[in-house]
Amino acid sequence: MLPEHIELEIVTPEKYVLSETVESVEIPGKEGYLGVLPGHAPLLTELGIGTLVYRKGSQLHYAAVMNGYAEVLPGRVIVLADVCERAEEVDVERARAAVERARAALGKGPSADDWDRANLALNRALTRLYAASKGGASSAAANASHS
Repeated sequence: MLPEHIELEIVTPEKYVLSETVESVEIPGKEGYLGVLPGHAPLLTELGIGTLVYRKGSQLHYAAVMNGYAEVLPGRVIVLADVCERAEEVDVERARAAVERARAALGKGPSADDWDRANLALNRALTRLYAASKGGASSAAANASHS
């Protein structure tokens, strides 16, 4: 018989982010998003930069995830992320400032290495703003992430 729930654990090198019993998880993989339901086949995947979403009861919860790995087992998902911020932990003003800095750097016609760094910084900041907007932060954060 398949399990009805998934034990979700998220850790980073700095902290234990969460341990929850959930109904489903959507993980930002390196090559795209991966949906996980109870009973999923075992796998190991590399994480990209994106928003991890999990459903607990009727509520969706969001976290900005940046790189790392995830192990999926039939009744458990372990996320080992380089960086992870739950939506309610995101410093929206700091993320907005990072967006502006990255956009300014990209607008200067940087070298290839500088462009890669600025583009990565922009992607991380927009991911944080998106997660914050979904987690109940101000609508200005959502507008900033889609402009």
